[in-house]
Amino acid sequence: MANRLTQIATRTGDTGTTGLGDGQRVDKDHLRICAMGDVDELNSEIGVLITEGLPESVAAELKDLFSQVQHDLFDLGGELCIPNYTLLKEEQVLQLDTWLNKYNATLPRLAEFILPGGTRAAAQAHVCRTVCRRAERSIVKLGRHEAIHDTPRQYVNRLSDLLFVLARVLNKEAGESDTLWRHKKDPK
Repeated sequence: MANRLTQIATRTGDTGTTGLGDGQRVDKDHLRICAMGDVDELNSEIGVLITEGLPESVAAELKDLFSQVQHDLFDLGGELCIPNYTLLKEEQVLQLDTWLNKYNATLPRLAEFILPGGTRAAAQAHVCRTVCRRAERSIVKLGRHEAIHDTPRQYVNRLSDLLFVLARVLNKEAGESDTLWRHKKDPK
């Protein structure tokens, strides 16, 4: 992992291939590259979430949390980039569990499904959650074709749950209610 980019436009990908961290070249639509891309997109969406107007009561702690998650996702991308390499640790998954338990304990119990919405920040957290689920599907698919460690799959599974909970926290702290799904439609 000591190599750093010194040149961005190398033109080596012009033929539709890209390099993995171990030097091998693969097609740009290789399952490993797709999983890396989904994780990168998730990291970018979390970057957008951090820039949203987070409720003052939780802004500092959630910015720290999301910053840590972004670093973890970079580790995850690095692990996906180098076959048979481990960067993401079990402790990082356990940290997600700790946050999940902490924030979920502050919320009222759900009796119905909720729709993405409420505040802009909460809606963006739901976008992050859905991108996270896509990254999870990509990692699972990759794992069916190549050996990968369990931690990447566990991390994104737990992270999507945390993002759901944090969307609710963001609404609650902003004084906004969750948008409940109406399973019985009101005729209007």
